[in-house]
Amino acid sequence: MATSTTKKAVVHRFDRESLRGYVNPLSFLQPGGMELLSLEGNIVAVPYGDIKTIAFVRDFTPPDQPERRVFQTRPKMEGLWVVLRFRDGDALEGILPNNLLQVEHYGFTIVPPDSSGNHQRIFAPREALRAVEVLGVVGSPLHRRKTKPGAKEQISLFDEP
Repeated sequence: MATSTTKKAVVHRFDRESLRGYVNPLSFLQPGGMELLSLEGNIVAVPYGDIKTIAFVRDFTPPDQPERRVFQTRPKMEGLWVVLRFRDGDALEGILPNNLLQVEHYGFTIVPPDSSGNHQRIFAPREALRAVEVLGVVGSPLHRRKTKPGAKEQISLFDEP
């Protein structure tokens, strides 16, 4: 028996109210826009030009406090630490995978600063963005910390003679 692959999503639009519904993460991105199954059961096609972000959420009820938009300290998760600058002047930080094969053709999916909050992932279409800036590379395999060798005068308890 096949399981459902739909995810809860909130589509934040520039000029209108947000849309709530379900998306199939494997096929919701179409050439002309995105497809959303509304809570009423209707398929809604939203053009990329109207979308600011698509937030994959845990629950449809809005949180008591607004979601954090920037990291308070340097992030610990591996990837590219980026800031998305939107065409309306807004900005949002997040972690983008360090594998460029995972970058979608129609936009960027990031992990938001508050991963324990209601927003699990956020997709921003390219048409909504003015710039995507890399702030840092977290967990680069090129800069692994080297362990210091032990002092030579230190004896070991279990050395073989």
